[in-house]
This record gives sequence, structure tokens and C-alpha cells, in this order.
Amino acid sequence: MADARVFNGPAGALQAGVITKIRLENFMCHTHMEIDIGDRVNFITGQNGSGKSAILTALCIAFGCRAKSTDRATTLKDFIKTGCSYALVHLEIKNQGEDAFKPTTYGDFIILERRITETTSTSVLKDWQGRKVATRREDIRELVEHFNIDVENPCVVMSQDKSREFLHSGNDKDKFKFFFKATLLSQVDDLLKSVKDNLDKANSEVVELERSIAPIEKELNELQGKIRSMEHIEEISQKVQLLTKKFAWSLVYDIDKQIHQETARIKKYEERIPKCQARIDQQIAKVADLQDCLDKKKAQSAIMMESTSKARKRKSELEQKLSLATKERIELEQEYTRRQNNVGKMAKRIKLLEQQISDASEQQIKDTQAEEDEMVNKLKELQDEIDVVDSDFQRLKQIEDDLSETLASAKEELANIIYEIGEYEKKINECQRRVRDLRLNQTNKVTAFGGHKVTGLLKAIERNHYKFKKPPIGPLGAHVALVHGDKWAVAVENAVGKLFNSFIVTDHTDSRLLRACAREANYHHLQIIIYDFSIPRLQIPNHMLPQTNHPTAISVLQSDSPTVVNVLIDMGGAERQVLVRDYDTGKTVAFDQRIPNLKEVYTLEGHRMFSRGSAQTILPPNKNARSGRLCSSYEDQIKVYEREAYQMQEQAREIRGKKRSYQDRVKDLEDELQNAKRQRVNSERRLMSKNLGLKDLKTSLAAEAKAATSSVSNVEDLHQEISKLQNDKHEFESCLEKILEGLREAEAKANELKASFKELCESAKADISALEKATAELTQIEEDLRSADDEKVFYEGLMQQKVHKGIETAKNKYKELESERKVSYEKASIICPESEIESLGGSSEMTSEQMEAHLKRLKLRLQQESQRHHESIDELRMLHDKKERKIIKQQQTYKAFREKLSAIHTALDKRWSKFQRNATLLKRQLTWQFNGHLRKKGISGHIKVSYEDQKLSIEALLFYQITYFVLEYSRLLQFWWMTRLPFFQVKMPQDATSSNVRDTRGLSGGERSFSTLCFALALHEMTEAPFRAMDEFDVFMDAVSRKISLDTIVDFALAQGSQWIFITPHDISMVKRDERIKKQQMAAPRS
Repeated sequence: MADARVFNGPAGALQAGVITKIRLENFMCHTHMEIDIGDRVNFITGQNGSGKSAILTALCIAFGCRAKSTDRATTLKDFIKTGCSYALVHLEIKNQGEDAFKPTTYGDFIILERRITETTSTSVLKDWQGRKVATRREDIRELVEHFNIDVENPCVVMSQDKSREFLHSGNDKDKFKFFFKATLLSQVDDLLKSVKDNLDKANSEVVELERSIAPIEKELNELQGKIRSMEHIEEISQKVQLLTKKFAWSLVYDIDKQIHQETARIKKYEERIPKCQARIDQQIAKVADLQDCLDKKKAQSAIMMESTSKARKRKSELEQKLSLATKERIELEQEYTRRQNNVGKMAKRIKLLEQQISDASEQQIKDTQAEEDEMVNKLKELQDEIDVVDSDFQRLKQIEDDLSETLASAKEELANIIYEIGEYEKKINECQRRVRDLRLNQTNKVTAFGGHKVTGLLKAIERNHYKFKKPPIGPLGAHVALVHGDKWAVAVENAVGKLFNSFIVTDHTDSRLLRACAREANYHHLQIIIYDFSIPRLQIPNHMLPQTNHPTAISVLQSDSPTVVNVLIDMGGAERQVLVRDYDTGKTVAFDQRIPNLKEVYTLEGHRMFSRGSAQTILPPNKNARSGRLCSSYEDQIKVYEREAYQMQEQAREIRGKKRSYQDRVKDLEDELQNAKRQRVNSERRLMSKNLGLKDLKTSLAAEAKAATSSVSNVEDLHQEISKLQNDKHEFESCLEKILEGLREAEAKANELKASFKELCESAKADISALEKATAELTQIEEDLRSADDEKVFYEGLMQQKVHKGIETAKNKYKELESERKVSYEKASIICPESEIESLGGSSEMTSEQMEAHLKRLKLRLQQESQRHHESIDELRMLHDKKERKIIKQQQTYKAFREKLSAIHTALDKRWSKFQRNATLLKRQLTWQFNGHLRKKGISGHIKVSYEDQKLSIEALLFYQITYFVLEYSRLLQFWWMTRLPFFQVKMPQDATSSNVRDTRGLSGGERSFSTLCFALALHEMTEAPFRAMDEFDVFMDAVSRKISLDTIVDFALAQGSQWIFITPHDISMVKRDERIKKQQMAAPRS
């Protein structure tokens, strides 16, 4: 700890370090102000603006405080009163007793002056007679450290700004800084850290010194190497000779091995010849068989193509002739009917004319009327026949329309059945696909969240794992599981969605590396989430969660990774996604109850419900979503999908049977429709013929009526007309006979063509189907022939290029090796006999190439060592001993340095341990003393300090509630000491309920000021200084709190023994009278 001194002398007045007088010139609002300060308790009161706080500011400036630290100005020149050129702060400090500072130099009083101008600031120390003694900052710092005056410590000088800052601050870290600085723990902590930094620097210097002897050690090692080299030159020479012998015979042995290998290779190739030849023969036989079959099929296909082409040509000709014959027959029928009608008309006309001639006079009118009646009757009969034919035509047309409609309906139903079969097949395929996926997931759960690509990605990550700062986590779905069975599996998968397929990395560098691994694995569109892995698992307060009894998505999921849970909360909002059983309950929860913090509602079936403002949205389940990925039992899911697939297959089989019946019905309806069309065409033709006859009859009646009126008076004209009509009649009759004969020929020809066409169609149908089948067989045979031919060529090439060529190459190499072995054996025998090598243990395990390389290295080293070492081995040993002694001496010196540093390390560790123990004791002492001061107002409390988190929190309870909570308090206190977690609660007397105030700003002004005062007094008891000053310590207090606060602070100040300066704008008449208490009133500010 820092130096602590007791400044109270005899039981009367204090002797050293107290302020006796303060004089200000042109400082802030004061032009000239001088005030005497008592040795014990001083109260300075005055109105706002009278310059009370300027006194504390002057104290801080005089003892070297910076302008910014006062919170009153940014530079020192800002303290100069407006219109003045300088400011002066004059302090007189008592310097008596055992703790006097250089009493022989300064005497009984020390004068400290600080003069501030626009450009400079100077401080001066004077003796009791006013003589200048020192002006350096070091001298003033020595004075401050001697008296332990730290004006920046809030326990020495607490300005109104610091008091207000503490009163209105709810930050535990700010309270900790206040405590840490007030108890001088901050100073000790900085000192220990500085020592540690210096120790680290000393360690670095020792390391550099140790590195400085590395060149000498290197020279020493080189000397040792030279000595060892010279000692081993002879040994190397012997090794060279021995290795030369072994190398010579190893060449012979290597050739023997190669000869043995070539012999085995030749044998292997010869064994492959029968197999390859058998394959070739097999393919040749297969090619011959296929070629014969192909030739036969080609001949058969050519015959079929010729016959079918003739049949097609004959069919086309017959169709054309039949069409012409039918057309000709219809035209002849129409011409015959028309001429027959004309002949009948002519005969009737002749009869009419003859009747007119015989009854020329008297019977003309009567006969004319009778003839007209007859013609009317004929017209009526003909009209009746037309009506009958037209009725039959309309009936046949209605039948045709009904059949067409029925056929269209049947075709539409058939199309629906085909579509339904397709849908069932899709569902069956989907069930089978899901069964395959589930079986794959059963083998490897990771594939459920990305398929085969994710396994490739994980392999790529494994290959590049050393490049990542922290291993990626993913896929996310593989790291979570359902808590209460598979009940909420569908709802959770719809809620979280594609987030299950994502990967989590710790920063952008790992993100780019993971993206590269995804490209390597051909995994495109991979979702990568960047999240800090060091963040602990998030704890969501209850007031931020949906207030409902239904579970949330995060409550039914569990994961061993806090990062996974944090991502589900931060990225997916899983803590605000509520899960319900059915659709109606979901609507009630989502729209009717208006639950706060609710994001979305999901049902067991996968419905999604949410509201944004006044808009309410309900989305159906996603049919394409993959379900069952979170299920614990894949077997149950597989059985469900297999059962669904089986049921759908049965239904599809039933529908296929229904499809065949509908196809037969459509075929029957088409045949009936064709028959109805033929009947309707025939009826239409009869109707047309009747209409034409009616039209001709009406025309002839009109002509006869006109001719009768014109020819009554002239019988000769009638005879001439009769003869003309008879001639025309004879011509028409002869034409009718010709037309009738042509009609019979046309009818016979059409019937003959129809029979020929039908027979040709029947015969051609079988030929065409046979041709198509033969063509398909011919194509397959050609494909098989091509494949067999390729295999034959492949095996022939394999035989030629691999087997025969390999045998030839192996035999040539065998001959070369035989000759090479002979030469090598002769050379090796010259170097040494084979028996000598066998006595030495045979050839080495190294190959000849390795032995040759080793031999070259040994020869080269032998040559180099022989050329390099010109000194004798004794000289080298003497030089080696000399350098070794020098290095040992330096190493011992550096070892001593290292031991001293280690001792300092040990001492520093002990100091750290003592510092932490003292910090713990100070923490407890602060709680006890703070509790003692609070008890005077009926409050009990304690303070918790967490040095790890750098937080300080306060708890205060009603005094009359302490008895009830004493046991609970003891248990909690023990828990607080163990965990040192930040916590802040204040409960004041007016709190009737059990609710806790977690911030001092939740208290009233008086309560807040009183708690601040108690906290400050507790710290004052733990720190020492010759004087202390507090500004506006009783702000926001009511009368009762102020009375208790004043009594508490006065009693504490009198008992504590140091000098106290209290500044307040309030009335202090309630302060008790005592000769040690001095009260002063500041003059009112001028308007």
C-alpha cells in the first residue's frame, strides 16, 4: 500500500499538513478573498454564485491538479477572472510535530502559491517568513507525497460535480473506479504493473545477453566439429572401403532381383495370353452370330418395306378412286332424280293438254279447278314427306350431338384420371425420395441439412482446419435436438427454416475461407453467419419473452453449443416464436390476445401466423419443406412414408383399372358417333332431294297455270305443244335409261373399291406393325454388333499392345540384364571375393543407388576434411578449452541475473497476493463501515466489489426488516463473496412492497445523497489525508435526512481527527455547537 501517516498530534489541534488560510486573487469570481480555516471541522455556507466551490477548485489547482480534472475549465487561463491578467492562489499549511516536512527549511508553516497568467503557470514554496524555497514540480510533488495529499482522490476533495456524477450514475463500473481510486488501490495496481513491465524489460535484456554468447558457442561447436572430424577421418576412410565393396556386390544383387522380376513378368504375360485369346474368340463368334442375324433381319425388313410401300401406294390410289366413284354416284343419283321428275312433269303436262283439247270449251273451268286440287294434294303429300324426313334428320342430328357431348365428357374424365394417376405417381416418388433421405440421414445425420454436398464441405473444412482461427460450427441443425420428443418437429422446422443449413464462423476471414471450401465442395448458396464464439449463452429476461403458457421455439430445442443457441435467438428470433397445437388456438394467440414480444405463431401442421400493425397474415404449411430432420426416431418416419407409398400405390392401381374401362367406353362412343354421322348424312341427302322435288313441282305448277291461261283459245298451239312435249319426253326417257345404267355401274364400282380398300387396310395393318417391330429389332442388333465389334477390337489391341509387346520387352530386358550381371560380377570379384561380403553379414539394407550416394558423400567429406584441417588436433583442443572457459564464466553471470530476476518475480507474485488480500479486506471493511453509517437512518446495507469485472454495487435494506432477512442475508453474502457478481439493490423505508431498486437514480434525492455520504464516509475511514473537503454533500436531502447526515458527518469528522471542510448552500443552524466546529458565511453575490 502507499505511505500512510497519522497526522493528528495531541488531542487539541492537528500539527502538520492542515490548511490554515486560503487567499485568492482574481480567481474565478473572486477579486480578492481570504478565509481562515480551522484545524478540525469547517462549514462554509453561502448563496449560489457566492464562490464557495471556487475554494475547492483553488485547493486542487494549488496542489498541481490539471484544469480538466476540476471539471470547471479546460485550461488554467480560464480561471483568471474576466478583465484581469493573472490569478493567484495562496495557501498556508501547518508544518509542526513529528510529521513536519523539512522543518529546518520551512519552519512551522509552509506557504504554497500558484500564479496563473495567460501564457504560463508557476508554483512556489515559501518558508514561514515568506522566503522562496523551491519552484520545481519535483519539490511540490515531494510535499504532496509526504503529506499524502491527493486532490484528485474523491475522498480528499469531493467537488459538487463528482458528487452529482456519483448520485446520478447507475453504472457499477463508475462506482468501482471511485472506490479503486479512493482506497489508493489504483495507485498500487499501477505501481505493480509498472514493476512487472520493468521486469519484463529486464528479462528481455537478459535474453539478449544470452543471445550475445551464441556466436562464441557457435565457434566452440565448430571447434568441436573440427576435432570430431579429424578423429573420424580414419573411420570414414574405413567406411569408404567397406562401402565400396558392398556397393560393388550390391550392383550384382540388384541385377539378380531385376532378372527375377523380369522372369515373373514374362510368366505373368504368358498366363494372360489364353484368357485374352478366349475373350477375342468369344467376341468373334458373337460378332459372326450378330452379323448373320443382321443380314436376315435386313432382308426381311427390305421385303416388308417393299410390300408395305406397295400397300401404302395402293391404299392411296383406292382412297382417291373411291372418293371419285362416290362423288360420281351421288351426282348421277341427283341427275336421275331431277330428270325423272321432269319426265313425270312432261307426262302430266301432255295429259293436261289432251284434257284441255277434249274439253276445250265447257269443261275448262271445272277441269282446271280439279287439276289445281290434285296439284295441291300432291304438294301437301310431298310437304308431309319432307316433314317426316326433316324430323328424322333432326332426331339423328340430336343423337349425334348427344354422343359428341358424351364422348367429350368421357375424354375429359379420362384426362382427369390420367392426371390423377400422374399426381399419385409424383406422391409415391416423393414418399420414396423421403424414405431414401431418411435412411441416408439415419446413417449420417449431417446429410439432413444440405444433402451430399454438406459432407463434401465438412471434408474440405477438415482438410483446411489449420487455417481457421476457430473451427466453423455447422450445419446448425446437426447441433440441436428436440427436448420433449418429436411433437413440435414440424412446427420448429417451419419456424427456423433454412437457418438449420447454415454455418457459423467467428470473423470475416474465416467466412471467406469457408466460402472457398464451399466452392471446392461445389456447395453454392451456402448461408454463413458471423458470430463471436466468446459470447456466453444469452439469458433473456422474462419481461422480454412472450407472456404466454405456450412453448417457444427456443424452449423446445437444446444444444451443447452456446453459440448455436445465441444465433437462433439473435438471427432467428426463436425466443419470440410461439408454438401451438391447432389452427384455432394459433389465431387466438396471434391476433386476439395481443401478447407483447410475440413475433410469430406456428401450429403443429406448420401454419404460420403473424401481424404487422393492423395487417393479419396466415400462411399455409410449406409443402416443399423437408420435415422429419429433427426427429429422434427415423424408423417411425420411414414406416409412415412407406405406408403412405403403399396406400397410394393401391389407389393408383384401382384408378388404372378405372382408366382401362374409360378407354373402352371412349372407343365404343367413337364407333357409335361414326355410325350416327353416317345415318345423319344419309338423312340429310334424302331431305335435300325432297326439297328439290318440291321446288320443281312448284315451278311446273306456276308454268302450267301461266300456259293454261294463254293457250285456252288456241287448240292448235296445244297440239303443237303436246307433240313437242312428247318428243322431249322420249329424249328424257332415253337419257334416264342411260343415267340409270351409269348409276348401277358407279354403285358397283364404289362397292368394289370399298371392299378392296377394307381388305387392303386389314392386310397393311399387320405388315406395318411387323415392319416397325422388325426395324426396332434391326436397330438393337446393329447396336449389339457395334458393341461386340468394339470389344473384339479392344481385346485384340490389348493382346497386341500389352501382352505380346510386354513379353517382347521383358525378354529383351532379361537378355540385357544377363550380360550386365556378368560384367558386374567380374568387377565385384576384382574388388573382393563374395565370401568376404557374406562374412560381413551380406549386402546392406540400402539400395545400390542409396549406397552409391552415401559412398560419394563419404568420399567428398573425406576429401574436404583432409583439405580443410591444416592445424594439429592438440592446437584445436587448446583453443577449444580457452573458449569454453570464457563461455562458462558468462553463463554463470547471466545465470545469476536470471536468479535475481526470478527472486524479483517471486517477490512480485507475493506482492500481488498481498495486494489481492488487502483488496479483499478493504472490500469487507468498506461494507462494514458503510453499513454502520446507514444504520443511523434505519437502513442496513453492504457493498459488493468484483475486481474481476471491475464493478461495485450497493444493497440497502430497511433496518427493521433486517431481523426478518438476517439468515437470507448471511447466505447471500456468502454467495456474493464466492461469485463477486455485479448486483445493485436499494430498499428505503418508504418502500412498502418488496420490489427492489436496482439503481441509485431510483431513490429520492435525499436518499441518494445520504447513501452517497455514507459511501464516502466509509471510504474516508479507509484512506488518510491531513485535510478533506466536500461540496454540496447534502443536496436533494429532506430536513430529516439532512439532520441525520449533518450529525453523522460532524461526529465522524470529530472522531476521525483530520481537518474537514464542508461546503453547502443550505442552513446549518441545526449543526451542534462545539469549539472544534467553525462556521463561516460567504458574502452574497453582487447583482
